[in-house]
Amino acid sequence: MAQDWSRYWRSPDRSLEAMYAHFTRHVYHRHSHETYSFGVTEEGSQAFICRGAAHTSAAGMVMAFNPDDPHDGHSADALGFTYRMVHIGPELVTGVLDDMAGRETGAPLFPRPVVRDPALATGLRALHKALLGGASALRRDELLTAVVSSIVRRAATRPVRAREATSADARHVAEQVRSRLRDDPLADVTADDLAAMTGRSRFTVYRAFRSVYGMPPSDYQRLLRLRTARELIAQGRSLGEAAAEAGFADQSHLTRWFVRCYGISPGEYRAAGPL
Repeated sequence: MAQDWSRYWRSPDRSLEAMYAHFTRHVYHRHSHETYSFGVTEEGSQAFICRGAAHTSAAGMVMAFNPDDPHDGHSADALGFTYRMVHIGPELVTGVLDDMAGRETGAPLFPRPVVRDPALATGLRALHKALLGGASALRRDELLTAVVSSIVRRAATRPVRAREATSADARHVAEQVRSRLRDDPLADVTADDLAAMTGRSRFTVYRAFRSVYGMPPSDYQRLLRLRTARELIAQGRSLGEAAAEAGFADQSHLTRWFVRCYGISPGEYRAAGPL
């Protein structure tokens, strides 16, 4: 049985990261990214749940996750899977589209987490190899533009039905809670605090947030703290400092959740970029 391994690359000045990995035993905890995440499965197959449905990405298939799309993931069989993933900040995606259109176009949404499209797979693979392989900045930009324009043209559409079907009141409550958590991810917020802020019951708040964002408020708060830790690590803080400043009990607590949500340790993430 092949050992789990991973390689990670991140840009020092833009919201652009790439991961290349093989997992047999690793199981992703339910998480999301603030970026668009596009991947291609190279070998084997991986199974995951996204937007309330089970999906499988086999060799050659493309994965497309919107920002804040909750998902988990694990190998679909005992042989494991190998995949490439590129995380692209929303501002980079809309920047490419606005530049091509000569006007503001708005953020695209992808309704299907798995797409069978050999042309998209080829483009993503080329971009990923350029990012991890040390291609010039110009080449990276050219491939990024090509991939974004291609995947939006071939796979993006209007918002997913699950969010469109959510009541306006539930969306309002969820957005209030999300804003509160994003304003201060380190605050020791309670369910009663959120209920008082929104004027709704604790259960109503929980149900509304979960229906709109696909996870409980506590999971979202932990994700915000993980993102804070990533930023601190990228700035050169020690892992212990990053853990403390991001609101984790200690470095091992941070490491446990970092691995569960991102597939690599904080130390591996630190080593992936310039410090």
